[in-house]
Amino acid sequence: MPRLRHAARAALDLILPPHCLSCGAEVEQAGHVCPDCFGRLHLIGRPSCRKCGGPFTSEAAAGTDRLCAECLQNPPPWDEGRAPLVYDEGSRRLILGLKYGDRTENAALLARYMYQAGRDVLDADTIVVPVPLHRWRLFRRRYNQSALLAHELARMGGCVHWPDALRRIRHTRPLGRLSRAERQEVLAGAIALRPHRASGVRGKHVVMVDDVMTTGSTLGTCVRVLRACGATRIDVLCAARVCPSGEVHP
Repeated sequence: MPRLRHAARAALDLILPPHCLSCGAEVEQAGHVCPDCFGRLHLIGRPSCRKCGGPFTSEAAAGTDRLCAECLQNPPPWDEGRAPLVYDEGSRRLILGLKYGDRTENAALLARYMYQAGRDVLDADTIVVPVPLHRWRLFRRRYNQSALLAHELARMGGCVHWPDALRRIRHTRPLGRLSRAERQEVLAGAIALRPHRASGVRGKHVVMVDDVMTTGSTLGTCVRVLRACGATRIDVLCAARVCPSGEVHP
């Protein structure tokens, strides 16, 4: 069977050569980016902030607590956070293509990066939950990009995937240009746990999944809902992390 699949894939590649998921150039293997586009991706290695996933310049900068200045001042409500990529020109095309351009094939590649960054918080007892979209936004977009990422991650980690665990009960305006305080105000009361999932989340470990972490306000709202319903540990895993002051924490 594996030989048959390999032969079928090779025949398909002859007819339709695989292309880079970012720029469209031909590549040797489907589902990847070309060397030039890969070189423009800024991968976040260790050390990184254990709460927001932002990179540090060195082990000395990370310190013993491994918390950036922002997370020390305003601790996020989740336990640990991971992101494999800096959100910049290198990663933006992949993520925006997935989010707005019907490039759903990008989810598998981004999830592979996410799995490498967060495999230590994924196990068979983990419940993977995506940040929800409001039904009207889901109707227009036709899919939830965070749910696609969560599906791939759950498959790789052998975890449980609950794409319907949370719902947006109120349509909110776009958050892109809002401050942290404004985002929190807009999101207040906008997200809830579905009643049929309430008993299942109690006492469990949950990993929240989103495409990009900016201020963490949306993720924080989701985490507080899950915490109030009895989840004992909640971690966050995103494809990319916005680093407002540059690529690394000083």
